[in-house]
Amino acid sequence: CNQYITKITGIIFSDYRLICGFMDKCKEDINNLHCGSINVGQKDIHSQGEVIACLEKALVRQAEQPDRAHPIKEECQKAILRVAELSSDDFHLDRYLYFACREDRERFCQNVQAGEGKVYKCLFNHKYEDAMSEKCRDALTTRQKLISQDYRVSYSLAKACKLDLRKQHCSLDTNLPRAREARLSYLLLCLEAAVHRGRPVSGECQGEMLDFRRMLMEDFSLSPEIVLHCRTEIEAQCSGLHRKGRTLHCLMRIGRGDRSSAIDSVCQNALQTLIQSADPGADYRIDRALNEACESVIQTACKHIRSGDPMILSCLMEHLYTEKMVEDCEHRLLELQYFISRDWKLDSILYRKCQGDAARLCHTHGWNETSELMPPGAVFSCLYRHAYRTEEQGRRLSRDCKVEVQRILHQRALDVKLDPELQKRCMTDLGKWCSEKTDTGQELECLQDHLEDLVSICREVVGNLTELESEDIQIDALLIRACDAIIQAHCHDVADNQVDTGDLMECLVQNKLQKEMNDKCAVGVTHFQLIQMKDFRFSYKFKMACKEDVLRLCPNIKKKGDVVICLSTTVRNDTLQEVREQRVSLKCRKQLRVEELEMSEDIRLEPELYDPCKSDISRLCPNVAFGNAQMIECLKEQKKLLSQRCHQRIFKLQEVEMSDPELDYQLMRVCKQMIKRFCTEADARNVLQCLKQNKNSELMDPKCKQMITKRQ
Repeated sequence: CNQYITKITGIIFSDYRLICGFMDKCKEDINNLHCGSINVGQKDIHSQGEVIACLEKALVRQAEQPDRAHPIKEECQKAILRVAELSSDDFHLDRYLYFACREDRERFCQNVQAGEGKVYKCLFNHKYEDAMSEKCRDALTTRQKLISQDYRVSYSLAKACKLDLRKQHCSLDTNLPRAREARLSYLLLCLEAAVHRGRPVSGECQGEMLDFRRMLMEDFSLSPEIVLHCRTEIEAQCSGLHRKGRTLHCLMRIGRGDRSSAIDSVCQNALQTLIQSADPGADYRIDRALNEACESVIQTACKHIRSGDPMILSCLMEHLYTEKMVEDCEHRLLELQYFISRDWKLDSILYRKCQGDAARLCHTHGWNETSELMPPGAVFSCLYRHAYRTEEQGRRLSRDCKVEVQRILHQRALDVKLDPELQKRCMTDLGKWCSEKTDTGQELECLQDHLEDLVSICREVVGNLTELESEDIQIDALLIRACDAIIQAHCHDVADNQVDTGDLMECLVQNKLQKEMNDKCAVGVTHFQLIQMKDFRFSYKFKMACKEDVLRLCPNIKKKGDVVICLSTTVRNDTLQEVREQRVSLKCRKQLRVEELEMSEDIRLEPELYDPCKSDISRLCPNVAFGNAQMIECLKEQKKLLSQRCHQRIFKLQEVEMSDPELDYQLMRVCKQMIKRFCTEADARNVLQCLKQNKNSELMDPKCKQMITKRQ
């Protein structure tokens, strides 16, 4: 019976007029589209197959160019897809494809048994081989486009996922038009949502899905929305790249591109939807262009991770801009990450670890359901706001989720474009102030340098990010890389802390003069200190210790230098007048001392000293380094030659240092050992007195002796 049916099916499918009801439903369309009269003269064995092929192509065209195509009647559309579905198990039944691909089948798939859609599948896998004939490639693409419109046109996919679709209720939405529900992207999104939520989806079905997700990423023309909405971009900027996912990456490149060649929003949305359906974040191998470009990096840098694991993308990001990365891989990676960073669900590890927190704190729904209140891009912002809350501020993230949020913040520091909020709000400022700064990490530094000049929406987001960096400097991934040696040698205990509350930055500042310190790290640390001067919120420990004192004693003062002056003046006055109750709290006084000592190391960190002395510096100390208080020392030595304003400031500084020698950075540094030897008992304020008394001891170090003489 089986053999008989196969034989009869072959005969029926060879002539569309024998397929039950097909002729009635499609007669008009066959005439309108001139599909019936392809070659009237020559009635060869498969000309009837051409009629169906002609209708299939028209159906595909209708999805891609709705404005130009001839609309096909609803019932004929169904009939076309139904015929394609019936011919899906045995490629002999798709007469047009069978004749177009006869030789290719011999070449690529001669050992594959026909049946269960196996030959189609084998041919799909070889679609981009050089030896594949153009007419077969065409016929295969038409077939794939039909699968995009109705997944049942793929025998293997429909069979493998039939039960899962039922189990996950993917086909119950009765208000959806039948056609929309049959769409391949709908099936993928629904089943991926189930996988992401940890529901069981059979291995066979997941395997089939993987093949089709890869197929979508490989050939943009299988997604009618992309063909429809991105046509101008493809023709203008990506023509001739259609193989192996290159066109898609070209579109993605324009999508994340610079201001000059921006992509229009409908095309951007079509790309975002396609990337959500293909979900390459869950398995990088789906993105063939990326897979090929990054193969060598994966082999060297990520070989400890099993193939296909979502951690591979994360590993590649960790090696971005290091010597292990190759340029081609870098581009493909950033193109993909641009889209992943705009929809938190596409980072499968983040989603897995944070879905509970997101539902609890950010009111999100399921994987492919978005609410208007919480668009996909906003969820991550919500998570990171909660990641850095203190216990008193209420609900916190789970530990696992916080680790992922930090990982993403560290990744985003590498490229402004990976931070959607920042890119959106600072687009004009980036163009205005930072168009020259295209190196890694420079764009954010440049925005921080120009903080006062930025428009308010951009200033706010840069300010918040800087505030966050001061709490967890590891977000500044490039600085951390540059400072690796010093962190290993002097700060590794603080660096390993899960919760960094500004300790690591403090440690780096304190070790600025160690031998492990290199220029790149020192410049980075000093740059961050200079940025911190712009707003006292940018120094996490200072902010936490002195918040209340600042509100009470120094309201409306924002710049850190001014806040330090205001607080330290209050402390000095209280000390001189010997008041019983100091106005500045003890914890704030302690942290204030740390800040004062840090600032005394580099004149640029003391604006009230630096600004009046700028011209003197270029005149009298042009080649002196700023750090290690050398510049301040140089100005003291040239005191007689200073301009009046600068002279006043230096005199005032020396007055303060006499009464409070700890703030005399050079003295404390040069005489460190001598202070330990002679003055451990002495009060900090009397250190200089104590040193003077021991100046002529034979144990006195000559360098320190010289320093004491200078100060006298």
